[in-house]
Amino acid sequence: MDGPVLVFGGCYSNLEATQALLDAANELDIPPERMICTGDVVAYCADPQATVDLIRASGVAVVMGNCEESLGFGAEDCGCGFTEGSTCDRLSAAWFAHADRELDDDARAWMRSLPRWIDLIVGGRRLAVVHGSVERINAFLFASEPDDGIARQVALAGVDGVIGGHCGLPFTRIVEGALWHNAGAIGMPANDGTPRGWFSLIEPTAGGLEMHHRPLDYDHRLAARKIRAAGLPEPYAQALGNGLWPSCDVLPPAEIARRGQPLHPPAILWSDGVEEGPATTVPVPPRAKFSDPVLTATGERRAVVPLGGLKTLWFNTGTLCNIACRNCYIESSPRNDWLSYIHRDEVAAFLDEARSNCPELAEIGLTGGEPFMNPDILAIIEDGLSGGWRVLVLTNAMAPMRRLRAPLLDLHHRFPGQLSIRVSLDHHTAERHEEIRGPRSWEPALEGLLWLDDQLIPYAVAGRNPSDEDVAVLRAGYRSLFARLGLAIDADDPASLMIFPEMDGRADVPEITEGCWDILGKSPDALMCASSRMVVKHKGDERPTVVSCTLLPYQEAFDMGATLAEAARPVPLNHRYCAEFCVLGGASCSARGDRA
Repeated sequence: MDGPVLVFGGCYSNLEATQALLDAANELDIPPERMICTGDVVAYCADPQATVDLIRASGVAVVMGNCEESLGFGAEDCGCGFTEGSTCDRLSAAWFAHADRELDDDARAWMRSLPRWIDLIVGGRRLAVVHGSVERINAFLFASEPDDGIARQVALAGVDGVIGGHCGLPFTRIVEGALWHNAGAIGMPANDGTPRGWFSLIEPTAGGLEMHHRPLDYDHRLAARKIRAAGLPEPYAQALGNGLWPSCDVLPPAEIARRGQPLHPPAILWSDGVEEGPATTVPVPPRAKFSDPVLTATGERRAVVPLGGLKTLWFNTGTLCNIACRNCYIESSPRNDWLSYIHRDEVAAFLDEARSNCPELAEIGLTGGEPFMNPDILAIIEDGLSGGWRVLVLTNAMAPMRRLRAPLLDLHHRFPGQLSIRVSLDHHTAERHEEIRGPRSWEPALEGLLWLDDQLIPYAVAGRNPSDEDVAVLRAGYRSLFARLGLAIDADDPASLMIFPEMDGRADVPEITEGCWDILGKSPDALMCASSRMVVKHKGDERPTVVSCTLLPYQEAFDMGATLAEAARPVPLNHRYCAEFCVLGGASCSARGDRA
């Protein structure tokens, strides 16, 4: 080829990203005959058949990826090379089954016909295009690969350089004049905290070949909605928005350290006689924030919160919800069942353990999703109340709660003062509330509040704190609303009206070090994880597990074991929510609002 070549890989069944890539190529005036895909056209997202059809119709050259190999030849799994039983392995089973159902015979025949190696000559340089490594289709080769590993692969290929895929991260390495280049993936972010995908341009110049890594923006929100609509694993949908992979199982330590750090790969000139050095290799950035449970990005000791005593035990009743809120903390929706409905007997086992080993336990919290959609919710509430604990239920107070008004009133009468309901009312105006909760969500929530007030069932309200409003102004707005409705809520009482911080996944959040407690004038005892744990049941798991926090049900690093005893260990504040919501935001999920 005598002109610029566009290289991309990892479409991953992401139709929106694939169309955006073809649009970008058109804007760059790169015709299909100068485009090469490094494989894995089909994987994590919702549109395997449509993505294959689009790629085939485009006319670009495609090298076989392990996903094409597995689906084309009828293998039992994706052949990605994930460790058996790992998070990646478990999640991949769902998308593979989806793709296996969706793809037609013609698509599979095309996959079988793909070459495992493409020879490419650009600017007089001979390159081999493969998927994983020269030796193995599903081998992971990352930027941190030792020099001798790079040199060996290029020597095995017998070429000037190799273009690979599979690992999903963009990088260029030049070792002793030999090139290894990976364009990254377009269908999933690069684990850098941004929703962008990546492709590259290889451009022949008078001085050699210039390698340009290019970000790709596309409608990631639509792609995420499709993932949820297809019933695929929620962590994939979340990754499209927050730019972070659900797991780092496959990553070497150097790449794990870069997690969450936006990429800015420099252009690299590959010319005759150039040895690898600072001018020709992507520099290794410092440790990324929230990547190490012991040390912060600056190398300071990370703050850790010990469990002082289990005072509040939360149960996530399931992530299914009757509505889909914008910026829901855990992405609950009518289609997100990644946290399954927890059953009465599963809850009872933890209550029995708490009764024997946690005498300080005072409160049972039930959250979701929408808890009142769980078929066992009334029995779970009654078991908590009959055990002598306070029971707090978080709800949007809409139709699922209304359907259960009679049995809820009965529980209130039988266990006076023990049952309380917290209603999400995200703003004191209908317009701002429905911006988050969706159309026709305001009046049903008010109806639920008025019913609770009329029946004298203890209740509270949870609002949001948008960045453009002062908390005092917010409380004044709620005070006026409560007065108009005749509700007996003290808007100045943080236990009656809880204002939670709005969290921006793109904001630069500071990490909390051991020295921050004195600087901020705060104590680790004040945080939720000092006195609470939450039980969740992940979709496909045989039994529930305990996590450290109500906000982090999907984070593998915060999964603390199968029993309350296992989960009694300290929690490192190794997530942005730890800083943004709890330490700096001062928020709590307990009924009394005092984080105790």
